[in-house]
Amino acid sequence: MQHPTPFTGTPGKVIALHLNYPSRIAQRGRTPEQPSYFLKPGTSVSASGTPIERPAGTELLAFEGEIALIIGRSIRRVTPEDAWAAVSGVTAANDFGVYDLRYADKGSNLKSKGGDGFTPLGPAVINAADIQADALRVRTWVNGELVQEDTTADLAFPFGRLVADLSQLMTLEPGDVILTGTPAGSSVVQPGDVVEVEVDAPTAPGAPSTGRLVTPVVAGTVAMAGYGAAPRIDDLQRAEAWGSAEAAGLPASTGILTDELKAKINSVGTATLSSQLRKRGLNNVSIDGLRSTRPGMRMVGLARTLRFIPNREDLFISHGGGYNAQKRAFDSLRPDDVLVIEARGETGTGTVGDILALRAQVNGAAGLVTDGGVRDVAAVTALAMPTYFANAHPAVLGRKHVPWDTDLTIACGGAAVQPGDVIVGDADGVLVIPPGLIEEVVAEAIEQEHEETFIAEMVAAGEGVDGLYPMNASWKERYREWLK
Repeated sequence: MQHPTPFTGTPGKVIALHLNYPSRIAQRGRTPEQPSYFLKPGTSVSASGTPIERPAGTELLAFEGEIALIIGRSIRRVTPEDAWAAVSGVTAANDFGVYDLRYADKGSNLKSKGGDGFTPLGPAVINAADIQADALRVRTWVNGELVQEDTTADLAFPFGRLVADLSQLMTLEPGDVILTGTPAGSSVVQPGDVVEVEVDAPTAPGAPSTGRLVTPVVAGTVAMAGYGAAPRIDDLQRAEAWGSAEAAGLPASTGILTDELKAKINSVGTATLSSQLRKRGLNNVSIDGLRSTRPGMRMVGLARTLRFIPNREDLFISHGGGYNAQKRAFDSLRPDDVLVIEARGETGTGTVGDILALRAQVNGAAGLVTDGGVRDVAAVTALAMPTYFANAHPAVLGRKHVPWDTDLTIACGGAAVQPGDVIVGDADGVLVIPPGLIEEVVAEAIEQEHEETFIAEMVAAGEGVDGLYPMNASWKERYREWLK
């Protein structure tokens, strides 16, 4: 029977993995093809019982209970089969992050996850030689309530693979720590909460455990200075920090696009819908000047929005790289979403290419709409999902645009578009329909198409259009008989 030893020391490197547990991957809605990492400074390490300070002026401090691997000897270019032997022990970890600063890092997570005390480790280390890498368990409690529990039995990237992958490019040294990802259940904590993480090997002899890694949360009192990125959040960050929109207290999806309603929408053309909107005083609801990669295919969904601003070199440096607004928008798409992009009608560069369009399709998006250009147009056209665009262009985004922000009211093709608007497209074009009107507009559009079918039959039979189109009282009576 082994006896876990206390965790001591400060790692030379703390390397953290983005996604690994299937439960978390399903929650995030994106499946990584390969492991991806970020660094946390050694100064972020703290011991069990040490409070973590939620920075003053921030809202979204989130915990992530994890298993930490401790490297036992210097290694370089080991194989996955030999990598576990280089791990001396495992301990509990908590990969804290403040989502209010996530935008500032461009994917590096340095400011959002590198603060003092943001990597509690301990309290004890389990000897890796006496356990199986795929037989560990991690659990997290908040104020005594179990909120995370998962095992290493079916990780996307087993521990040996992670160690081997990292050792291809860098020497891993004794005491280095690798954080191996968190399962579903990560969420936001408040000052006054207490978070506890435990790692154990319940099927190993003696069921060794790290004991509980305890971290009280306290409120920061020193405001962040004005010479760095200030805290900034939106509903996407709230949803990701809390784990879901519902957990964050955000309005649930409108749910208006039921299968029945989508079938009704798809039974009428945009031309008919447009005339019904005009009857209600809505004349400026078409996104103009676009063509579709799939003109024979209908598009029905709810608007998500992305705005590009004109390129300015210093702003592209600060906002164009890394996990920018464009990538975040595509990554966050879900079924029934239509991403509508404001490109200011600028056709001198691409606003989406084959990789991001494929990402949208894999996420189940209903379509893409941009009043700018599309790169890799042949590959985008080959996708099953329709994309409406102004023209094809080979140039990259940075030639004309800076990806700026998401999920706000934008302009596209001369129309105002708000998140949650109903977007309908076909060979005639794209319409923007306020969600509060969709049911009555569709119901009357269906009735209008019935009338127009009758009128077309009468014209085909030789009737003149005077009094028939539109129908006078006499023809309306004949129409009612026809309906029967």
